[in-house]
Amino acid sequence: MKKRLLSLTAAAAAAVVALASPAAASPTDDTIVTFTVGAANLNIFAPPAVNLGSTFADTTIEGSIGPVQVVDQRATLNASWVTTVSITEFVSGSGSPAELITPGLVEYWSGPATSTTGTGTFVPGQPTATDRVSLSVPRTAFSKTSGSGNNSATWNPTIRINVPATAVSGTYSATVTHSVA
Repeated sequence: MKKRLLSLTAAAAAAVVALASPAAASPTDDTIVTFTVGAANLNIFAPPAVNLGSTFADTTIEGSIGPVQVVDQRATLNASWVTTVSITEFVSGSGSPAELITPGLVEYWSGPATSTTGTGTFVPGQPTATDRVSLSVPRTAFSKTSGSGNNSATWNPTIRINVPATAVSGTYSATVTHSVA
């Protein structure tokens, strides 16, 4: 009986050695680790209101409406965007024909960037006053044509209103809209 117990103990010891042996295959398991670089939004910011002062019929009035800023936090590989500007009619009083100034009588120029962050090429729509355009249709105000990752651009656009000789006295208001995509 002693012999059997001894051989059983030797067999158990051999099994333990086989499990601990480096030559034996070890089971493995993989873990895939992921994380997300958060992508925020593409936003645009402009002043809520600006007063250009006063003028007379059959003259022009111009002034800065900025600063306008695009903040791109999408963290994309191709971080390009285009900002468009448009305007409503200037209206005074009840909006009779003599109390309207149409968008075709309004000119816009973006001017150069006053500040930028990130990589890429930032392109003003109208770098100087000689490049000004009529807002009779929506126009490109500013764009970013290359680069990646987060970025921003700020510019200080100017509008020029050609007040017609038929305009009557009053306070005229319009909405300038900058949008980015």
